[in-house]
Amino acid sequence: MTLLSRISGLVRDVVMANILGAGSLSDTFFVAFRIPNFLRRIFGEGAFSQAFIPVFSELTERNTEEARRFVNATTGVLAVATLLLSTLGIVFAPEIVVLFTPGFADEPLKVAHTVEALRIMFPYLFCISLVAMSAGILNTTNRFAVPAATPVILNLCMILALLVLVPLLQDATKALAIGVLIAGVVQLLFQLPSLRAAGYLPRPVLTLKNASTHRVFTLMLPAIFSVSVAQINTIINTILASFLAAGSISWLYYSERLMEFPVAVFGIALATVVLPSLSKEHKSGSAEGFATMLDWALRWVILIATPATFALYVLATPLLTTIFQYNQFTIESVQMSALSLQAYAVGVSGFIFVKVLAPGFFARQDTKTPMKIAIVSVLSNVVLSLSLVGTYKHTGLALAISLAAWVNASLLFSVLWWRGIYRPQSGWLGFILRVGLAVTVMVVAIQALNSAPEVWYARDLLTRFAHLVLLVGVGAVSYFATLFLTGVRPRQLLLAPTSTKP
Repeated sequence: MTLLSRISGLVRDVVMANILGAGSLSDTFFVAFRIPNFLRRIFGEGAFSQAFIPVFSELTERNTEEARRFVNATTGVLAVATLLLSTLGIVFAPEIVVLFTPGFADEPLKVAHTVEALRIMFPYLFCISLVAMSAGILNTTNRFAVPAATPVILNLCMILALLVLVPLLQDATKALAIGVLIAGVVQLLFQLPSLRAAGYLPRPVLTLKNASTHRVFTLMLPAIFSVSVAQINTIINTILASFLAAGSISWLYYSERLMEFPVAVFGIALATVVLPSLSKEHKSGSAEGFATMLDWALRWVILIATPATFALYVLATPLLTTIFQYNQFTIESVQMSALSLQAYAVGVSGFIFVKVLAPGFFARQDTKTPMKIAIVSVLSNVVLSLSLVGTYKHTGLALAISLAAWVNASLLFSVLWWRGIYRPQSGWLGFILRVGLAVTVMVVAIQALNSAPEVWYARDLLTRFAHLVLLVGVGAVSYFATLFLTGVRPRQLLLAPTSTKP
């Protein structure tokens, strides 16, 4: 379902690139969309979910009725908080836009369009935060399909807005903003039948006296920083990119979207399964089961993220040309986006490691340690961005985020190791060497069949698509065939380890 969501998101971006291109118009929407999207990561599937799931998991095992009271109280507090925040966002939209994109200050029309779109989209925060809480409930009760499919609704609504509302309103930014708002309402309604079937359809109660609800928001405060570090880094880079050439924000957006494809399809899907599982292992007191589950997840990161990193780097131009280079999306846009995609590729494994390692703390209801590590990561990004942006422009900003992700992942791993929470299982050295050999074979095979950028630019859609499928297919076959010949059997990792303690 996550794969389906990402494919529909890719279709959405293709339509968007064809209609908006990569310039001032697209920069305007991406800035407006990024602000409520950033807050969604805090009150939605980010900090809130990481604090909510361990507490809810604990209550469901202990007392179902107590868990229902907890859901009702938490829904009431979350709804009021996000409604208030949405209202403030609408009122102070002009100030927020100037704060996040100071480089737009000399372009009043650009600021006005961004403010209008932001005001339309801010209520999306209210809807999507409740959607994220619903997803946490459903994932904990082992109902993964509906939450994973819900993002498809956002993508479909934005595609319809581009195809239907843009011609009617003659204002692409406003049309897309309306599409986002409608999507939020539909996504929330889509969750309700599944919540009813699970027995946890919320009946909101506004109270601050529920101890478990209070604990969630207490845990959430330090988690806000730790789980939102990638978004914070992106916001920082958006501020810096607003001073660069028109289109810089869009180049970063399109390349980031391709980078996020493996991160979301695999990283988020794996993290979604790992957090509830680790929470149950910790609750049962099984330190060995906890470490084994974490080890299983880390092996999967190596197995999938490593080839994804090299494939994105090598195939940056073919991917961007085949997917986006039509109508308003020019060759220059491909060239600029390819540079930032290669820089983002450096951080793919780091991003996915963070999504697996951070739950190692959240499952233990430790949100302060990841927060402290996240602060170091953000400071690293600031220093790196300021150091690289002058010479490498938008590419330097993308590289800074990638390196900061590795700082984050390295520190999370180190602390888990030092505290004895994680101990590697046997066989890691041989596993890494086999994966390294398989990736080398894959890159050589892809490069042998690849063409120069100029050849890609001149091809038509069908030729581009056929050649890209060939490259991806050869890469995948060569990678997994080498793994097989060296004795690695991915099917052995398909089933997550079961707890060693009943």
